[in-house]
Amino acid sequence: MGGVVGRQTSEKWPLVGRDGELEAFHGAWRDETCQGVVFFGAAGVGKSRLAEACLAAVADEGWRVERAAATAVSAAFPLAAITHIIPAGINMSSPVESFAAISRELTGSQGKKLAIWVDDLHLLDSASSVLLRQLMDTGAARLIGTVRTGETLSDAVRSLSAGDSVRRVDVDVFDRSRIEAVLRGSLGAPLGQRTLTQLYDGSQGNLLYLRELVAGALAEGALAFDGEIWELHAERWSHTARLDELVSANLRFVSQEAWPILELLALCEPVPLADAEALVSRHLLEDLEESGTVRILHDRRRKSVTLAHPLYGEVIRARVPVLRRRRVLLWQAGRIEGHGARRREDALHVALYHLAATGTAKTEILLQAAQLARHAHDYRQVVALLQAVPEHQRTTAEWLMLGEAFFQMGSWEQADPVLAQASATARNDEERLAATLARTTNLTWSNSPIEAALEVNNTASAQMSSPADRRMLSINEGYMRIACGQPVEGLALLRELPADPRDARDINAWLRGAFLRPAGLALTGRTGEAIDAAKYAHTVHLRLDEKALVSHPAIEHIPLILALTEHGRLAEAVAIGQSAYTDLLKAGSAVRVWAAVFLGRAQWIAGHPVSARAWWAEAATFSRTINHSMALRLALSGIAACAAVLEDKAAADAAIAEHRTLAPVPPGFLSAGEEWLGEAWLEASRGRLQQARTLLTGAAQQARDTGHLAGEALLLTDVARLGAAHAVQERLAEIAQVCDGALASARAKFAAATAQKDPAELLAAVNDLRSCGADLLAAEAATTAAGFWRKQGQSRPSAAATHQGAISMALCEGAATPALAMAETGFELTNREREIALLAAEGATSREIAAHLTLSTRTVDNHLQRIYNKLGITTRRQIATLLGGRMPPTC
Repeated sequence: MGGVVGRQTSEKWPLVGRDGELEAFHGAWRDETCQGVVFFGAAGVGKSRLAEACLAAVADEGWRVERAAATAVSAAFPLAAITHIIPAGINMSSPVESFAAISRELTGSQGKKLAIWVDDLHLLDSASSVLLRQLMDTGAARLIGTVRTGETLSDAVRSLSAGDSVRRVDVDVFDRSRIEAVLRGSLGAPLGQRTLTQLYDGSQGNLLYLRELVAGALAEGALAFDGEIWELHAERWSHTARLDELVSANLRFVSQEAWPILELLALCEPVPLADAEALVSRHLLEDLEESGTVRILHDRRRKSVTLAHPLYGEVIRARVPVLRRRRVLLWQAGRIEGHGARRREDALHVALYHLAATGTAKTEILLQAAQLARHAHDYRQVVALLQAVPEHQRTTAEWLMLGEAFFQMGSWEQADPVLAQASATARNDEERLAATLARTTNLTWSNSPIEAALEVNNTASAQMSSPADRRMLSINEGYMRIACGQPVEGLALLRELPADPRDARDINAWLRGAFLRPAGLALTGRTGEAIDAAKYAHTVHLRLDEKALVSHPAIEHIPLILALTEHGRLAEAVAIGQSAYTDLLKAGSAVRVWAAVFLGRAQWIAGHPVSARAWWAEAATFSRTINHSMALRLALSGIAACAAVLEDKAAADAAIAEHRTLAPVPPGFLSAGEEWLGEAWLEASRGRLQQARTLLTGAAQQARDTGHLAGEALLLTDVARLGAAHAVQERLAEIAQVCDGALASARAKFAAATAQKDPAELLAAVNDLRSCGADLLAAEAATTAAGFWRKQGQSRPSAAATHQGAISMALCEGAATPALAMAETGFELTNREREIALLAAEGATSREIAAHLTLSTRTVDNHLQRIYNKLGITTRRQIATLLGGRMPPTC
């Protein structure tokens, strides 16, 4: 992959995300009155790439095409940019006559219409502009041009892009989704969300900058592919010489008098407008704003100045000498202090500027700044500020704040001794309670067994003098048990959670219970109640954020993803989950790993394996960086399942191989059974349906034993999908009686109809599944119904069911499952015949199939003969063709 990527970055990037601009071009070009189309946009937005694609399109339509590149050099010489277009033998001594002659020659040349592409039209010399205008007016040629916005155009050039006959198409920078599409097309695989954010923020949607950022990161090895997604492993950008040149070119007109403000902005932006005016004149600031170098921001009554692009700051900072950097930082800190540091964020800025300049700052300023950083959920800044405070000056509150920041960043091992120190320095029950809550949370979400967290909790409880404090620790135990895979026990303890947070002794204890109670409810089938509880917890967290500060309010949406999924509101679950993940990513919160896990799970249930795989890959990559085995096991299993149904068995094998290297961990959030999903689907993709069903049935029993009805239903549904609906229909019906929400009921209906071979009931299940957003399961139900009707000789309802299946399959991102493969044959096979057919389609010999299924070779051959008769074929290769598989060339 790495070699391919290196080659791709030196070639053209895929043209994606420009459908609107292309449609505008072709709509204009089809108009007989059109004389040309000109693309306007800032440098680097992709105007030339777009124009080149348009030129290629008109060439395919039969136009003769010519290219011209206007440059600053060619502008000094008349006709230099287009001299190669002028036919030979034209006498250029008389412009009027020669231009007319050129027009006549080109009109009849080769019997084709002529399209001329002029890149950087604003640099075209006047003589070339006049000639092109004449060619356009006489119908001898049409123009495709690009113009950089903000450039001064001569009258002659302006005439080329003016008038109703020349259509203007504005080309803007890309938004995040289109940047993602470009990068995925170029790199050949998804990007991690953090990496995508960094590249988007760094480039601000400018494709030229983006390309150089990617090239520099690849060259330095900072952008690497882990087998599933691309991740950037660097704190700062690796600049290419080309990138520096591009940015420097945009700064080339900045006067020497203006550089002090650019240096200040590079180090301290945003800067109050009054501070900027203390350095340079208002006139200079106006010039910088007009040239697009700086921006003036308005926030109510406040005005501030910032650089127009983040890469400007990168380049300028690299040029500022050390001593001048120190002087600038201290000057700005002095300005803030001189004004009395009245704004809430001022203390944070003063502390950071002093630290950057001198490596130290006053303790009281550091502590105040750390509080502000914590309020903003900027955990890295919290750590940096508090580590600058001497240990002997830290109180329990500071040790606690530092430990919680380490926890939020996923630095479990660094957090535990810090939180232990907070407990050791606690002077009263209130401080002891706060320290216990933080330390047990860290132990719970790391790879520690629940017994370690319970011991800390119980020890603290024995030391508490107040029943109210002991009740908070009981709530904390409920929180821990749900997080560690014991939802029934956890919910029982959380009965003590007050409905009103004002009735709680400690708001952080209340928030912990309110956070995981919805998860416990969802796992045990009370999904409607779970949704309401999660939304209420989020509302309270938002209202109390300034007091609580234990975590970002977006974490309350993590169990909401699970609850909405199990309730059968899959699209809503994904939308809320993506928003929560973005918020937690910005905050640098390690808890986001569970948002990614639940998003992968939601997309898997929806039947979108490409999307599910990307989210599970996101979770796996991040889990490795924070050493979170529990989440990693689930993510790897999910990746393997998705890869298997996408027929990428090599990737599925790799995920399972890594999964098997991980040490077993205690049951967690979802690991009761669901971590075997990948093994089962990999077996199924190889035709080993019996083995797959055995794995899924055992996993479902694990989920049942621990009260995970949600996991049990998911796993048993997959057993039904793999040919044993009769074995699970009764249990799925029982679960549907206990669980609210549409999904459990739809799954039970699907299993019952499949077991009873009832196509009408299957189609009823299709409607229920589709309303939940379970597209792949709906496709399997519809396709199976079509097969049943086809066997009964009812072609009309069979065709209608096939159409219903196709509608759902169009949403399933290329998924291929045994149910679809077998149902589409139109013939009914027994479970044994189905397994043998799928194994044969994978290339297994009769002896290998016999060994796998514990049969004799002769029995396998007899089954194969019956399969041939039912399917109307005569060879194994035809089985593979019929089922969509691939036989080895030697078979």
